[in-house]
Amino acid sequence: MGNNSEIVFVLQGLNETLSNRQVYFTLALLLYLLTILVNLALILTIVLERMLHEPMYIFLCNLCVNGILGASSFYPKLLHDLLADAHVITYGSCIAQIFAVYCYVFCEFTNLTLMAYDRYVAICKPLQYQALVGPQRVGQLLFLTWAFTLLETAVGVGLTGRLPICGVHIHKIFCTNWEVVKLACSDTMLNNIYGFLLTVSHVSQAALIAVSYGYIVRASLRSRDSRRKFMQTCLPHLVTLGNFTTSLVFDAMYSRYGNSSSLRALRNILAAQFLVVPPLLNPVVYGMKLQLIRTRLAQMFTPKVSAFG
Repeated sequence: MGNNSEIVFVLQGLNETLSNRQVYFTLALLLYLLTILVNLALILTIVLERMLHEPMYIFLCNLCVNGILGASSFYPKLLHDLLADAHVITYGSCIAQIFAVYCYVFCEFTNLTLMAYDRYVAICKPLQYQALVGPQRVGQLLFLTWAFTLLETAVGVGLTGRLPICGVHIHKIFCTNWEVVKLACSDTMLNNIYGFLLTVSHVSQAALIAVSYGYIVRASLRSRDSRRKFMQTCLPHLVTLGNFTTSLVFDAMYSRYGNSSSLRALRNILAAQFLVVPPLLNPVVYGMKLQLIRTRLAQMFTPKVSAFG
């Protein structure tokens, strides 16, 4: 890492919000607390309700755990900067934030792929569901999800950590791998190759999801029960996937090809969308759409009235 450990980066994304920092701080704090609350509510509901100990709900629980990780990699530093006069971050803290953010991104994509596979088997091969997505297989898939996520992230962060840095200005409100790589004063070909391999890997996951839903839609047209399953369990998944993918692609393309001095406010909003909207939206959408979860949540939060006499 060399002398990189002595570097202090300057985050320039908040320069246009100084006049309204109290308003933005209050809004960000409320969004963070609400995100933690709704995700914990869904996690506890799934953990405590034995009827929800099924693959689809277990994958959903993992999605909520990952949502808390994603939100917590972003909000605390943002809240601090909204109250601070200097928006700076040390090199070590920046690398740690990059690690947390990319863990969230990679786990989210892989978990959404598993959820698409689960819905494909449930709707297209219902008789084989227990054999293909049994408890042991679910445990293996979750282990592989996190192992693959940590490996992807560790390699990427390791490649970035080896680069000598010649600049300190980051044009965002949080650290990203690409922003740090752009500040390197040595060859970044290896980082570009690894980034390309990651892109191919996750585009392949997106292709698997698309193929799965092609089969799901075709099967849903055959029976009323399949259509009901599709409307109840697949639509929330598609909403989640669409929002996450769109915001991620915009940020990646704008980071590489956009003008860092223009549309900065819009860029920061859209760049942070994948860390703000999915963690908050996912548990709300699934909690409203899935009957068992909706019923259980209603039982948990509805006061019990005892009758006398």
